[in-house]
Amino acid sequence: MKDDISTPNSTRAIAHWRIILAAILDFLTAFFVIGYSVARVSGDTTDDGFKLNGMPALVMFALIVAYFWIGRKYLGGTLWQRLLKAR
Repeated sequence: MKDDISTPNSTRAIAHWRIILAAILDFLTAFFVIGYSVARVSGDTTDDGFKLNGMPALVMFALIVAYFWIGRKYLGGTLWQRLLKAR
């Protein structure tokens, strides 16, 4: 019997470097984009970027968790997982 790799039910192993790189890039992207967005709304922007304390920081971390959860559960992967085909 011959194993056919091109069958739809076969799974290909994903390189670990892609998974790790996607996780790092996703966190950095989410941190800076969501962090800056929350800082803009809350008025915590500075000349160097943003500085969050208290409730805006908690909102930022909650949105980062939501980004990963929604991306993984409902969208088939986060931004970088999809770009790097790490999912």
